[in-house]
Amino acid sequence: MAAFSDPAPSETDLSVSRRIGRWFHRRGYLQGIIAIPYIWLVLWFLIPFIIIFAMSVATRTPTAPPFGFGGENPILNWENYRRLFTDDLYIRAYLTSLFNATMATFFCLIIGYPIALGIARASSSWRSILLMLVILPFWTSFLLRVYAWIGLIGTNAWFNKMITGAWNGLVPEAWEVAYVPLMNTNAAVILVTLYSYLPFMILPLYANLERLDLALDEAAMDLGSKPTRVFWDITVPQSVPGIIAGGMLVFIPACGEFIIPSLVGSASQPMIGRVISDEFGFARDWPMASTVAVALLVLLVVPLMVYTWAEQRAEERAFKREQEE
Repeated sequence: MAAFSDPAPSETDLSVSRRIGRWFHRRGYLQGIIAIPYIWLVLWFLIPFIIIFAMSVATRTPTAPPFGFGGENPILNWENYRRLFTDDLYIRAYLTSLFNATMATFFCLIIGYPIALGIARASSSWRSILLMLVILPFWTSFLLRVYAWIGLIGTNAWFNKMITGAWNGLVPEAWEVAYVPLMNTNAAVILVTLYSYLPFMILPLYANLERLDLALDEAAMDLGSKPTRVFWDITVPQSVPGIIAGGMLVFIPACGEFIIPSLVGSASQPMIGRVISDEFGFARDWPMASTVAVALLVLLVVPLMVYTWAEQRAEERAFKREQEE
């Protein structure tokens, strides 16, 4: 048995990594590599956010660009933020966006969890094939897939007629005018969002479920637990990080979705992405559009930051308890 054992490869790898680390540190490259993501965030998040926030406190003007500071206009104009809480358009848009994003995330979880669990429990030869089928829709244009759904749920679409049975003479002629009113509804927005963002829920769940220790499930069943109890008591609690990651990947972009509500949604129930586009384009009210964008960012980022802070505090408390024990 000793002939087949490696002579402490971990120590060799550790010494090599230490030498490489010291070389990077001595050359100053390590600080440069660490600084790259911070530079990226400053250039593509912080600076654009400062510009948008500055526009949000500007005053709308008929000039180009259509906003201004100082002079006849106040330096800081907070009127746009007051309108967010008094104008029914923005209140309905935020509520509609939150409702549609929440429903789409919920259905993505209900459908995506069994799929991810099935892929994680499949044999290694099938996993790559199943994962390829999950990401296969990404090989097609997003806009083309939305237009395909328009062809399915439209008033005269064969799919819509098949739902009601008013197709191919299956019902009396008096019923042939019946159809399911899917187009230009929130149901259509939720349905197309569910289809479009389902892979973003499946992939994080699969990455989490694939790493779970199946010995825990086997031990629980050996002790008399039923498979349903094992699933709810062992599998689901361990997959909470994957659920949260998938939920964020679906909920956050779904809240600010623009293409899907514009093509299949209702103009009387606009989502916040469409409102921002209309304010920038048709109304040319850049300060108000910037205000709506800032409010949406705060609405999405602040809860995420609070959750991250709470998780870090919980980990610190758990680490302290372990050290005390």
